[in-house]
Amino acid sequence: MTLIFIVISMALVFEYINGFHDTANSIATVVATRVLTPRQAVVMAASTNLLGALWGTAVASTIASGIIEQKIASQEVLICALLGAIVWNLVTWLAGLPSSSSHALVGGLVGAAVAAAGNWSVVIWSQPDAKHWYPSKGIIWKVVIPMFASPIIGFALGFLIMGLLYGLLRNWKPRTVNSVFGKAQLFSAMSMGLMHGTNDAQKTMGIVALALASGTAEGRLANLPHWLSFLQVETPQPGQSLTIAVWIKVMCALVMAAGTAAGGWRIIKTLGHKMVHLHPVNGFAAETSSAAIIGLASHFGIPVSTTHNISAAIMGVGAAKRFGALKWTIVERMAWAWLLTIPVSGTIAYWIMKLLQFVGYAR
Repeated sequence: MTLIFIVISMALVFEYINGFHDTANSIATVVATRVLTPRQAVVMAASTNLLGALWGTAVASTIASGIIEQKIASQEVLICALLGAIVWNLVTWLAGLPSSSSHALVGGLVGAAVAAAGNWSVVIWSQPDAKHWYPSKGIIWKVVIPMFASPIIGFALGFLIMGLLYGLLRNWKPRTVNSVFGKAQLFSAMSMGLMHGTNDAQKTMGIVALALASGTAEGRLANLPHWLSFLQVETPQPGQSLTIAVWIKVMCALVMAAGTAAGGWRIIKTLGHKMVHLHPVNGFAAETSSAAIIGLASHFGIPVSTTHNISAAIMGVGAAKRFGALKWTIVERMAWAWLLTIPVSGTIAYWIMKLLQFVGYAR
């Protein structure tokens, strides 16, 4: 029972860090364009994230049952996975790099599971669906392909939308453009926050649900008093979606909002100021592009990176102005952080699990 509460507590720590790491990405543009103050943006993000978190469980189901075999998902494995993700998130946050908390969590799950099992067979690489590709499970379908495809699509969509707006607005006065899109960006930023909630908040929900389902299956929660019966979560049968209690959704969304308020400014500065100079029309184009991609991914249960999508969309928007507008040294640093996230967080989780096995705290 104690281990379960440790896992849930660590999951909430991860969600808190996700708040000032990833949610900062979702509000970076609206703050950088000065349409909203940081405080107003945080309130907006908290509200829309909460609504988004309550909307569906497809991504949570993927994290809970589509990355590693549930039989290996012990409380110790989940603790090591979360530690691997948390360490990497803190390193990249201190460096001001917008890396992906989603991929850090996936890397941590894989590394810890492989260490616990002693082989790679517990990793779900690919489980193609008999009818369509999008319900398929496994890292290849849900992580690797979207990891490369979504930033490319985000860049292209940002470039196209911004190029279209340049054509449509070429005869407008700059003051009119800023005035109109200053208001329009409020809606695009709200859409971005909503879609972020449908995807990022659900990842921690999946971990919490996985910990409770594992504890229920192991009998750790069998003797709970009646008033704690809400902690019992049944493992979904093959082909079934994960059913998540409302209290898990609300808890994860509120913790992520608190993290956003605490320390997202480092990431906001990198995305909104260092990479390219943004105006409201640029922010509108970037947020609209990114929100569309994240919303589509959430619908199909794909845990994409908010970081990758908004960053790529901002790059596309900047490139539509001119390629020289982008600060390519910042882009290069971000690209390295993207590529290293899964292997580094996985390696950290792997060796933490091996250490626990060595000292006798895990099998």
